[in-house]
Amino acid sequence: MRITAPILALACFLFACSQKEPANTKQQSPSVAEYFRYNAQNSDSVESAGVRMIPITTPVGTFKVWTKRFGTNPRIKVLLLHGGPAMTHEYMECFETFFQREGFEFYEYDQLGSYYSDQPKDSSLWTTERFVEEVEQVRKAIGASKDNFYVLGNSWGGILAMEYALKYQQHLKGLIVANMMASVPEYGNYANTVLAKQMKPEVLAEIRAIEAKKDYANPRYMELLLPNFYREHLCRLPEWPDGFNRTMKHVNNEIYTMMQGPSEFGVSGRLEKWDVKNRLKEIAVPTLMIGAKHDTMDPNAMEEQSKLVQKGRYLYCPNGSHLAMWDDQQVFMQGVVRFVKDVDAGGM
Repeated sequence: MRITAPILALACFLFACSQKEPANTKQQSPSVAEYFRYNAQNSDSVESAGVRMIPITTPVGTFKVWTKRFGTNPRIKVLLLHGGPAMTHEYMECFETFFQREGFEFYEYDQLGSYYSDQPKDSSLWTTERFVEEVEQVRKAIGASKDNFYVLGNSWGGILAMEYALKYQQHLKGLIVANMMASVPEYGNYANTVLAKQMKPEVLAEIRAIEAKKDYANPRYMELLLPNFYREHLCRLPEWPDGFNRTMKHVNNEIYTMMQGPSEFGVSGRLEKWDVKNRLKEIAVPTLMIGAKHDTMDPNAMEEQSKLVQKGRYLYCPNGSHLAMWDDQQVFMQGVVRFVKDVDAGGM
């Protein structure tokens, strides 16, 4: 078949058009060189692998919190909020593989009082309201805005994420709450009426006896919890990940006990009556709620929460526990990545 001049011209035009940059350059991913360019314009800047100590102003002084940045992506900046309170970013290091693979810019972060950040002793600092203001200061420091800012909180980090959204959702692009119910009283009730009854009666009786005496420092308490509760509902992997083990070594027990309390069957600290379930309807930004079959949090409650926010989605991890990011990793990570991409593309 002979190609005529008009057809040849049309073919050349279409080929040339296909080589042009797409009209919407905002959707283009950064190059590898751009993605790993963290520091300021000054060529003399000292590279620190993305680590930065961010000053935080509080009512009792200025302190610094540890952050580590991965990548550069002006469209997607994810801030990871660890659990506890007063655990560390270390158990969330699994996001490094999945988020870097997608080209997301994201930040690991130790909240004030945690191991890699300053640890002031003033107990007035350990309130949800003060932590919310800390997150807002971190947001400003990393240059995130409503056009690109995602918060992902797990456990206590989920409390912090919901509280942040309720006050500062005008600065959010998307919200991810992993494994945290919006009502601490309901969480305590689930632990006592559902999870406790899954234990052997003699084990539960011994745990209850220790708690009745408030003998939480008794080594036997942890001996009972580790195989009968933590390995069933916290992380179900036969060998716990190194990052999680390091987090457990580095937890600030003083702050944890002050806010959470010493028992795993309900909260008795400053968070005892925390409940924002009736306020979830105020959250208008796209929100992903993540629940897991074996979680310390009721997965049905997590699904309900996805329907209480204005633009919600639910992700269920059928093999996961409280750390479903580890023990149901593919389901968890694929769901989170899909959510972020959908929000970025305007699909929610």
